[in-house]
Amino acid sequence: MSLSAAVTPPLPAGLDDRGAAILRELVELYVATGEPVGSRTLSRRLPQALSPATIRNVMADLEDAGLLYAPHTSAGRLPTERGLRLFVDGLLQFGALAEEERDAIAARCAGGGRSLQDTLAEAGQMLSGLAGAAGLVVAPKSEAPLRHIEFVALGPGRALVVLVTADGQVENRVIEVPPGLPPSALVQASNYLNARLSGRTLDEARSAVQAEIAAHRTALDELTQQVIAAGLATWSGGVGGTLILRGQAKLLQNLDQVARVQEIQALFDRLETQETMLRLLDLAQRGEGVQIFIGAESGLFDSAGLSMVVAPFRNAQDQRIVGAIGVVGPTRINYGRIVPVVDYTARVIGRLLG
Repeated sequence: MSLSAAVTPPLPAGLDDRGAAILRELVELYVATGEPVGSRTLSRRLPQALSPATIRNVMADLEDAGLLYAPHTSAGRLPTERGLRLFVDGLLQFGALAEEERDAIAARCAGGGRSLQDTLAEAGQMLSGLAGAAGLVVAPKSEAPLRHIEFVALGPGRALVVLVTADGQVENRVIEVPPGLPPSALVQASNYLNARLSGRTLDEARSAVQAEIAAHRTALDELTQQVIAAGLATWSGGVGGTLILRGQAKLLQNLDQVARVQEIQALFDRLETQETMLRLLDLAQRGEGVQIFIGAESGLFDSAGLSMVVAPFRNAQDQRIVGAIGVVGPTRINYGRIVPVVDYTARVIGRLLG
């Protein structure tokens, strides 16, 4: 499994095997409980016999090195972001997924007649449940030739756009249409587009239709042109397609401080922007396999207390990165568990795209 991290800091001077063992055990306890860890607790859990006094001395050295901190006087210690980074880069042992776990992930991600968007949303929901965090997916924009498009009236001022690609993917979007639009306009819009779709990708079809309308080479009335423009705009996602976010409530529930709710809401707002989707793809491409970003390392959020684990997925034709999948959650997510799950899920998604 190819697993890489965002940054690999040098080992702090003075961190020997004993210090590394104490840091590893402390972080694992913090990940499991979210509570400060004391020397007496560590002395009972460490395989080597060390007294609480000895452990306190080592913890003091780790604190001086910027790897631990005490949230309160006389309290236990918590890892800093630098301590978490050192743990993830050099001390964490990633567990291998059992065969039944791989089969379960593949089953959850299987198409089974669902649209690509629904399949990716299910993958994001699965990661959210496993991580106790928010699952996020940057969904690729479809590049398959189009087969059929249809507009279906839903009620006053609303219509459903049904898009079918040559590879059998079916996507549905709801659009706003002019009030009082006659049903014949939706039929005319569907017929007009289908006559120009054959063998073209969505981008190619959009460009041809827009050029034709701009040159006034159509016999369409103004209302029908508005329907077509609205329908095409619905699919003009640009590079990176769309971002799917699942399990926001889990992220809020697992925050260590309720005061961060507003910060998380600001993060959700940023995740909805096209610029953020491009940034996520860029982050996922920084190295082979899974990328881990702790605190503000990703540049997507400013505050401490959040981590992101993300992996790219590739299409089968030329192994080009077309999307990304991962989780964003508190810094104490179970990295040893989540990283291999994200890695394997990205590989499954890549195979499905083939």
